[in-house]
Amino acid sequence: MGSNLLSNYFEVTAVICFGIGFTMLFLNKNLIKKVIGFNFMDSSIFLFLASNGYITGRVSPIISNSSVSAENYINPIPAGLVLTGIVVSVSVTAFLLALTTRLYLRYHTLELDEMIRLSQTEDA
Repeated sequence: MGSNLLSNYFEVTAVICFGIGFTMLFLNKNLIKKVIGFNFMDSSIFLFLASNGYITGRVSPIISNSSVSAENYINPIPAGLVLTGIVVSVSVTAFLLALTTRLYLRYHTLELDEMIRLSQTEDA
């Protein structure tokens, strides 16, 4: 068991980072810290996908004249998923930060509980 954890240190690191991001997302009341936790979770998923897509001893899937056999190349699909995920993550982060800015301009705070309290007093 111990040697298996040491040999899969990228996956273990990804799971620990996902846990840290998940904890930040659900336990913090500050909206900026929630966005940081969301980005931490995204990055850990990208690390997990990239570490599972790499195979030691194989090369990038660029076919040269010497070898056409698929056994000599790594799988390009995880790299494509990571690149697509990074683009989506940057877009979602930009949207969340813009939304946080608008909420700050309206309520003059970044604390979620305070925003809820202020919105309830506006309705009454």
